[in-house]
Amino acid sequence: MPQASIDVVGIGNAIVDVIAHGEEEFLAREGLVKGTMTLIDADRAEALYRMMGPAIEASGGSAGNTMAGIASLGGTGAYIGKVRDDLLGQVYRHDITAAGVRFETPAATAGPGTARCLILVTPDGQRTMGTYLGASADLGPADIDPDVIVAGQITYLEGYLFDPPQAQEALHKAAAIAHAAGRKAAL
Repeated sequence: MPQASIDVVGIGNAIVDVIAHGEEEFLAREGLVKGTMTLIDADRAEALYRMMGPAIEASGGSAGNTMAGIASLGGTGAYIGKVRDDLLGQVYRHDITAAGVRFETPAATAGPGTARCLILVTPDGQRTMGTYLGASADLGPADIDPDVIVAGQITYLEGYLFDPPQAQEALHKAAAIAHAAGRKAAL
């Protein structure tokens, strides 16, 4: 068995956080419950984005943030997640690789857009989120690169991916590859 060259390989929803100031009146008018996260569809994501004020975009997602944290502490990380070949997909790829994380999963050229979490921060610091999973929910077994999994000491599986059946298959495939290579898997 070859020696692991990566500390942790993360697999998760590749989501771009879009953060803006939000007033409570806006939340009430749009039917958003302050301090919560709600899954939204593409049309709702586009409508909310158009109504938001100036925003900051940054790569996010549970496993993606974990990989960026590992890299910031001097560890080595790789990430497997699905983005679309669109502006937010480019933002995601730029941010996570700039953080020092290896991210080579090919972008989708068709289908839903890159996932985004529209985050409205009220003056009291509360965050209200509308999350569109988009392309991230299309992660499937074909996106799992066995060479990347074998290179990792630990394969870190994001629990949020256990909803879509094809993503479940991808996580099972990754865990089986890690196990066969004598590596650890974490959920």
